[in-house]
Amino acid sequence: MNNIKEKLDLDKVPHYTTLQKFVSRIPSSLFNLILSKTLKLFYSHGENASITAIDATGFTNSYASHYYSKRTGKLLRSFLKTSISVSTDKKVILGWKISQKTDHDVKHAETLIRQSNKLRKSQCYVMDKGYDSEEIHTMIKEEIKADSVVPLRERKRKRINGKYRKQLKKEFDKITYNRRNIVETVISVVKRKFGETLRARKVRNQVKEVKVKLIVYNINKKVIEIIWIELRISTEPRY
Repeated sequence: MNNIKEKLDLDKVPHYTTLQKFVSRIPSSLFNLILSKTLKLFYSHGENASITAIDATGFTNSYASHYYSKRTGKLLRSFLKTSISVSTDKKVILGWKISQKTDHDVKHAETLIRQSNKLRKSQCYVMDKGYDSEEIHTMIKEEIKADSVVPLRERKRKRINGKYRKQLKKEFDKITYNRRNIVETVISVVKRKFGETLRARKVRNQVKEVKVKLIVYNINKKVIEIIWIELRISTEPRY
């Protein structure tokens, strides 16, 4: 880590257990506050997100020691289901819902939409057909006061139930729905840049580790924007 120590002007780095104990002591709720602070880097006061996309993914962690894996030829893994909401105009993460259990997408979405709405209100929410539920539409339309675009599940010989699902069948906006691809892109970037494997052993620290990855994504995006602005200014002709 000589390059990192040089940039930070450090003669030595702390032992890894120092950071480990520090992370264990930090309350998980603090990361929610940090996330809300990062959104102020992209949005002015009172500014809303136009379209918010929601999707789920997973982060894995190997519990097996190298010796065990070599003997058995197996790799034991734990799994954290992670749902995120992404602003499709700014391409930043607005909220998260993380659980060890493989909860249904709809349960994750209900919590996530309410959290995202508190941090940054949105005019419309787009999700894939895994989130097709009249409960979701009712909450978005009546509680959040926004629109929702979710394709209906294909069910043979079954009537479409629900007021908002019937309405969506008639007025499905495919152009708006295509904005959902942005959340998949963001998930891909997070995993490629910051890794999809977790190092923490305790579940509560694994959750914190996932949150750190998502927060760092937002910060990294802002840093890149600043660098591009400075480069553009420096290359502009001066008269």
